[in-house]
Formats: sequence, C-alpha cells, structure tokens
Amino acid sequence: MQIPSFPEANHPLVKSLFHHTDQELLTLFRRYPDDGKYFTVIFCRYSPIVYTLIQHSARSPVQADYLFALTWRHIYYELGALYLTNPETGEDILTLQNWLINITAFCINEIKLPPTEAIHYSLKDTSPPLWCYIEQSLDQLPSILRLIVLMAQTLHWSETRIAAYLQAEGEKTSPDEVANFLQEGYRILEDKLPADIRAIYLGENAA
Repeated sequence: MQIPSFPEANHPLVKSLFHHTDQELLTLFRRYPDDGKYFTVIFCRYSPIVYTLIQHSARSPVQADYLFALTWRHIYYELGALYLTNPETGEDILTLQNWLINITAFCINEIKLPPTEAIHYSLKDTSPPLWCYIEQSLDQLPSILRLIVLMAQTLHWSETRIAAYLQAEGEKTSPDEVANFLQEGYRILEDKLPADIRAIYLGENAA
C-alpha cells in the first residue's frame, strides 16, 4: 500500500506554519480552538508515520484508510490535553512523534474495524482534519437538522424516504420541507466550520 499524499500540505495557510516546532503548534492549537490550521499542519507533518504504522496492520487498503482516519480523530480529541514539557520545570517529558506512535499503536490494538464492504469512508474525498471539523460542526446543528443531514449523506436517503421515516416517528414533514431542512443544515454546517478549514479544503478566501 502506498502512503497517500494530501493536497492541503501545499496550501499557503499550511505551508506558512511549517517552520513552527511541535511545541509551538500544540500551544497555538490550544490557544486558538476556533482555528483548524494548526491541527492540519500537525496532520501533514506526521501522517506518513501514522499511515506507515497502520498499513501493516490492516487487511485491506479500505480498512487502512478508515483506521487512519479514526486514529487521527482520536488524536484530535486527545491533543488538547497533551503537554510535551513539565509545566513546573519546563523540562521535556516526551516528543510529539513518540506520543503519536503510542496513540497509533493503541488505536491499532483497540479499534474494531467493520468488514471492508461495510466501510463507506473515502480518504480521497474527506481528509481526516476536514472530517474532524465537520463532525465538530455537526454536533452544533439542531437535532432535527443533524438527523436529516446524516440520513442524506451517510445513508444516501432521498427527501421522500427521509420524510416517510420522520412521519413514522411522529414528525409531520413533507419531502419539500426535508429539502429545505437539508439546505439549511448544509448552510449552518458550513458556517460552523472554521474559516481557515473552509479556505484550505473548500477553496474559500481566507480572512
């Protein structure tokens, strides 16, 4: 299996941060939680190591890509509590690379992967940093909009089928209303994404 390349590594916002040390990127990641570029730089810097470790443990390329994405999602949620130095003495405790290797090994051993045919994730379509921030934005959607967006995008249900499901659950919603809810959900979802993530992955101009 070939180690994938990620176009975001060539984006000006990402390239402009390559000179920062791991410690500086971690500090910026914690200090500016509404910015996604710092996590993206860490991802670009260490994705080859993480993928190399994972590709030897997965049974198929599809499983390897999915485990890779799940591992980076786990890294994203753990990263905010990571300190590489002792806050009292300032002495180095560990390196980010060693921590990432340990986290990857944990995910390889603990995450139970579904069969290849049950995996619908595509690494080419959704890079792990974008996936992390989309999930974070989804959590901020009103529950009905989140449900409709997930049914449309994950299950690929039509507006008619979604409306039928909602009606069965006691929600009097027509296919046209579902279509309107979907557009509203997509609008809010995009609005909730960090501006720099929209610039890096969706091609918007950075503020």
